[in-house]
Amino acid sequence: MFAIFRKEISGFFTSLTGYIVIIVFLLVNSMFMWVFPGEWNIIDSGYAGLDTLFFLSPWVFLFLVPAVTMRMIAEEKRLGTIELIYSRPITERGFIYGKYLASVALVLLALLPAVIYYISVYLLGESHGNLDRGGTLGAFIGLFFLASVYASAGLFASSLTDNQVIAFIVAVLICFVMFAGFDSFAYLPGLKKLDEFVIRLGINEHYKSVSRGVLDIRDAVYFAAVVAIFNEATRLVLLSRKWKKKN
Repeated sequence: MFAIFRKEISGFFTSLTGYIVIIVFLLVNSMFMWVFPGEWNIIDSGYAGLDTLFFLSPWVFLFLVPAVTMRMIAEEKRLGTIELIYSRPITERGFIYGKYLASVALVLLALLPAVIYYISVYLLGESHGNLDRGGTLGAFIGLFFLASVYASAGLFASSLTDNQVIAFIVAVLICFVMFAGFDSFAYLPGLKKLDEFVIRLGINEHYKSVSRGVLDIRDAVYFAAVVAIFNEATRLVLLSRKWKKKN
């Protein structure tokens, strides 16, 4: 697993993928927070807070994370190198979690420089430090959890095909449904009695809960469970490929 992890991390930063992901994440958020005029601009709003960052980042990650994961398995299948990996003493879980942890590590590296936003807003407030530290920390943790789910969904999408573009589109669709779809499904006429249950199946409700600064064990269990489900689904896809090869 750790060999796969090191290989992927090395690949991120030798092919510039890692640098591009970090730069795009910071640049997009910076443009809306400090450059583009409007309600999302911190200077224009007159309110020293990071609401814009935590509102935009899930949508930025919705495209960035699938862009990272789309090649992870699809490219191995296209080049035929996945067969070489199978010949080595590594399990499907080790293979999957090595790639998954590498993508999560890249997400964490993208989030770390965002501390600059916190410091900037901390200093720009009329009263220095007039910022909800607990809520801010919770929101960063929530973003990390959310992106971790995106990474597992993207890895699953990449296992379904050897075409990176298709893997990207499927991953974006899955992530969109997980983040915003359940909130919409809950208001369908036939689901009115189950609306709260349906909403809690989606990421957004748990992300908002963590962002309040209180880490509920139920939210942590939810994120861990969804990650495990997607990663196990990826394992089943890879196993089915091996079964087809044998038959």
